[in-house]
Amino acid sequence: MEHAIRNASIDDADAIGAVVVRAWQTAYRGIMPDDYLDGLRAEQRAAMWQGLLADLGPDRWVRVLTVGDELVGFASSGPELTDVGDGETGELYAINLDPDRWGKGLGRALLAEVTQGLAEVGYRSVVLWVATGNERARRLYEFEGWTTEGPPRDAEILGVTVNEVRYRKQLDA
Repeated sequence: MEHAIRNASIDDADAIGAVVVRAWQTAYRGIMPDDYLDGLRAEQRAAMWQGLLADLGPDRWVRVLTVGDELVGFASSGPELTDVGDGETGELYAINLDPDRWGKGLGRALLAEVTQGLAEVGYRSVVLWVATGNERARRLYEFEGWTTEGPPRDAEILGVTVNEVRYRKQLDA
């Protein structure tokens, strides 16, 4: 499928908010409470992303995937977000794709773009956290060479506690 991947701008916040809501309502059904998922609003997520996009540092990136003029996915990444970060490990903070676009290779393309970008700036490995029950995402990560690392944890994600597992991938220099 013809697509393009580019750096996000603050003008993308509304579309990112819509993608987040659609992706979460589909991917996290049965993992997060239904009333929470049903209560998600694109305009609230857009406002959150507008703030994040306005305050990106030089070491954090948000990339968007478009098909034609439509933004259908995004990923955010940067340095590992732990107190023990070694400076050689990047982190994929979020990756979401509109569910109508699942299964078409777009998520794989976006994931490859982000990991390649992290390698190009010098990271030797990359980590991510994914909901333990998000089997679709986990299959993608494992197909792309990511491996689980360490025990699962409970984490609060925007007001909901979710059990997550950590994945790691070594990057080519």
